[in-house]
Amino acid sequence: MPATEKTVRRSLLVASAVLLSTALTAPAALAAPNPATSPPAAPPAHTPVVGGERLGKPGTQVNLAAGVPVLPKELSARSWIVADAETGDVLAAHDAHRPLAPASTLKMLFADTLLPKWPRTTTHRVEPSDLAGVGAGSSMVGVKENETYSVHDLWLGVFLRSGNDAVHVLAAMNGGVDKTVDEMNAHAEELQALDTHAVSPDGYDAPGQVSSAYDLTLIARSGLQKKDFREYCSTVRAQFPGETKKNKKGKRVRESFEIQNTNRLLSGDYDVPVYQGIAGVKNGNTTHAGATFTGVAERDGKVLLVTVMNPRKKEPNEVYKETARLFDWGFAAAGKVEPVGELVPPKSVADATAAPGPSASPGQAGGTGTGSQPVASAHTGGGADGMGVALGITGGVLVLLAGGAFLVNRRWPLPDLVRRRPRP
Repeated sequence: MPATEKTVRRSLLVASAVLLSTALTAPAALAAPNPATSPPAAPPAHTPVVGGERLGKPGTQVNLAAGVPVLPKELSARSWIVADAETGDVLAAHDAHRPLAPASTLKMLFADTLLPKWPRTTTHRVEPSDLAGVGAGSSMVGVKENETYSVHDLWLGVFLRSGNDAVHVLAAMNGGVDKTVDEMNAHAEELQALDTHAVSPDGYDAPGQVSSAYDLTLIARSGLQKKDFREYCSTVRAQFPGETKKNKKGKRVRESFEIQNTNRLLSGDYDVPVYQGIAGVKNGNTTHAGATFTGVAERDGKVLLVTVMNPRKKEPNEVYKETARLFDWGFAAAGKVEPVGELVPPKSVADATAAPGPSASPGQAGGTGTGSQPVASAHTGGGADGMGVALGITGGVLVLLAGGAFLVNRRWPLPDLVRRRPRP
């Protein structure tokens, strides 16, 4: 380097040091910049889109090529996504990060946040204050004041009947609605579900409460790594405790009644057949949100997640019909279509894989590590015909850090009871 250039650089360094020293020791009035003369602040740096830049673009994103089936034409949802639950590849999406009201699909975040807190045998006597604040017109499972319920009962009420009464009781057990919502938002941030802001724990319409198809899929993927989550979201019918009353002999008895899952791809309806291989996850419907749904299904060893939000076509069960079409497309396209993005790992997993040192333990993103043993089998749920089922995962569903990737176990078979059910 020429001597002249060295001298100039040294002079600039000295001048900078003098100016810095002056700024630090001068009175505040002298050190503060003058807004009128200060140069404009630099524009904020570009923030990458979670999951990939294409997922932040408006409209439909898909890599159509030779051998890749065309997308279904009958899609009216404002937002949707099709993803591989195991690899995290996003096969196709439409306005994946569009913020929309989530309705009761937000209960997936509620469950993923609170499920690890109590054993299912924990019991709670319901106080009148527990049910305060349940919104008018809410979906209810039938929780009664001054009756005792197990945590298992309450979670069945949340998943099968989308019971806001059961949600509020669990929130009360957790220290109240405000504390619960704060924890839900913190967990959403940990999952990198950054489009999501919870205001109510149950998904009841509230100003500022939003999520996205991308986020709901992330949340479902996290929840499905919990054994109890898989069991509850895939149970078709179960028995729920009723009120304690005196029978004809004057003895106080407590009977139960059957509840059925409102996920029509799981339970079926007059115009919606049971979807072959379906195993959850959660549906929702409110005036503001319209119909929303996130589902998981397995076919030929491939496990897909599909989220559909607010179809413009307002026919009954439209959200399930569009979900089924996207599942069909996804299974046909899997292995042929290039992904347009990815489902990212939770922050703690991403940080652990980026930092040197020992690997994080299994289950770190899912809350309850399931170990390496089989974790679930067909579950009757107390139903009359035993058709409630759990999403069994051979070898457990783990958060794996192998190869620096966040993966669900590569084998994810469903129970034989589900696989044998013919598609009507």
